[in-house]
Amino acid sequence: MRVLLVGLGRWGEKHLRVLSELGAEIWAADLSEQRCALAVRSGIAPDRVVADYRLALRHVEAVDVVTPADSHLAIADACVRAGKACFVEKPLTATVADGRALATIVRESRGVLQVGHIFRFHPVTAVLRERLASAELGPIRYAAGRFSGFKRPRTDVGVTMTDAIHYFDLFTELLGQPPTTVTAVLRDHLGRGMDDWSLTTLECGAVSAVVEAGYFSPTTHRDCLFIGERASIAADFGTSVLHISSNRHVAGPGGWEAREGPVETVKVSGPEPLRAELEQFLRAAAHEAPPAVDVGAGLLAIRIVEAARRSSALGRRVSLDEID
Repeated sequence: MRVLLVGLGRWGEKHLRVLSELGAEIWAADLSEQRCALAVRSGIAPDRVVADYRLALRHVEAVDVVTPADSHLAIADACVRAGKACFVEKPLTATVADGRALATIVRESRGVLQVGHIFRFHPVTAVLRERLASAELGPIRYAAGRFSGFKRPRTDVGVTMTDAIHYFDLFTELLGQPPTTVTAVLRDHLGRGMDDWSLTTLECGAVSAVVEAGYFSPTTHRDCLFIGERASIAADFGTSVLHISSNRHVAGPGGWEAREGPVETVKVSGPEPLRAELEQFLRAAAHEAPPAVDVGAGLLAIRIVEAARRSSALGRRVSLDEID
């Protein structure tokens, strides 16, 4: 597969490594001469490294877009209209309006587009998916996720769009339904005009899911909880460890009792999530499988982000129907 990688920043370098490991014939594009030089040093032939991605489109079957979110619509539009399968790192686009426009382009052209929601491909998620499907936890009461840690803020979108969105997508998939309403508080502590901390509650049917994201915590958190009537799961994506606790509340003659049960600890391993994700994209580009995360899923995730923004601005719960 001949793949054009557009964007050679920090995350683009990881895509470059994985695509090389997967045996793709890589073309690369970046406006930075320094980054283009880095691509050449990594082994890409100089004549396959360009500043303008459009110069390379006729040479490839697929395009991997790892650029700032506000450029996604223009690049993906050109690639899909040129008949190229397209991978777009999350978020799908910087705005819901752009996302809708791109979804229309993909639908009308019957193109292939996959969105980079990488948590779906983590080995921890495979265990969560299996345990939730088994119903061993009983009915789910609520879920929670944290994506936080002290780091440099992203400059194109706020923390809700870049970090909380991981759990917006993951909870939607694992709980089996999109949220109907969203309640959120977003803060811009650094005064950049973009949120750098947020707390969002999604109402997915009878299940509430709370997501915290921020750039300030001195310790790094990439974890989530699913609390059921019969058992609960605490999952850590950083350590790839899950704890399944059989704790439960039981009604007794003196009121509710908190009975602690056995705890099962599961350490998981598996392919690097980015590798698994790009393997699925290459299969979709070769028309061997549908996109693992299609444009509709990517659009839903940014609609949830927009609902969170609106909720924080208005100080009330916002229905996803309002975003429509």
